[in-house]
Amino acid sequence: MLKLYRWPSDDWHGIGAEMPSEIIWADLLNATDEEKQFIERLLGIRIPSQESLSEIEASSRLIFDHGTLYLSSPAVRLTEDNEAEITPVGFVIGPRVLVTVRFAGLPIFDDIGKRIGSDDSLENGMCVFASLLEAMIDRGADVLEHLGTKVDQLSRGVFKGGLVHTQRAVRSSRRMREALENVGELADRLTKARDVLLGVGRIASFAGDVGSEWVTASSKKRLEAVSKDVVSLSDYETRLSDKIQLLLDAVLGFISIQQNELFKILTIVSVVGVPPTILVGVWGMNFRHMPELDWTFGYPLAWLAIIASGVLPLIWFKRRGWFD
Repeated sequence: MLKLYRWPSDDWHGIGAEMPSEIIWADLLNATDEEKQFIERLLGIRIPSQESLSEIEASSRLIFDHGTLYLSSPAVRLTEDNEAEITPVGFVIGPRVLVTVRFAGLPIFDDIGKRIGSDDSLENGMCVFASLLEAMIDRGADVLEHLGTKVDQLSRGVFKGGLVHTQRAVRSSRRMREALENVGELADRLTKARDVLLGVGRIASFAGDVGSEWVTASSKKRLEAVSKDVVSLSDYETRLSDKIQLLLDAVLGFISIQQNELFKILTIVSVVGVPPTILVGVWGMNFRHMPELDWTFGYPLAWLAIIASGVLPLIWFKRRGWFD
């Protein structure tokens, strides 16, 4: 789909051999070959493919070629299952027109598109580009704030005893498993937010430093502000990352403690059960001459010895504090 902003019609087929001066932004969303060829012919540029936009090296994401900027950055989209997913976004910036290439619907692009008709400050493609980056930064800040709230809630649940204060080991194990899953989900979303921030910071800095005459002073200031916002958000993201790592270590520590408690119970059971088993095994032998068989109180004495052999280890474990 191709959208031309500040063009009065949705039909672009009637446009001639030159790009009309009214158009400042061409947005390509899962564009067809015909739409790509149309933009390439009018602007004399090349439309990058999804594979090239997904490249991670800086030389592929930051290109200045014949007076045109070719930039790319990851963005986060939400799937139908409300799962966060990374998708590449390309920016081709010329003296007047911005061309965006994307492969997923992103609300911030629609929001900026609605502002085009009423916001006079969006006078060219570079202004639209700066506005898109500012919107991506605002969205990233909201995501980090949301993750920060989630991390605080999980932290209270972990360190206030919510994982282990239960009489049922099965319920405690389920809570620990859920906490571990939540920590993993938070870490995954934070990683995606970090990728977007790094990508936005790189293209903002590169676009501001490119030095072309059509990059105005006001646009450079806005791009510099975006770079500063990225630095501050990166510091906040680092703090969240450290706290998530602390939560992960804490949950794994509680799991280790629970395993030790289980091994302690198994140790007590095995130690308590060994002496009676030995006595029962001895008196259960089929030897002809066993003096205990002729004793008048042999049977009750045997029971007393078996019980005492099981109780004495329990008393010893109790005095050692194993039941505390």
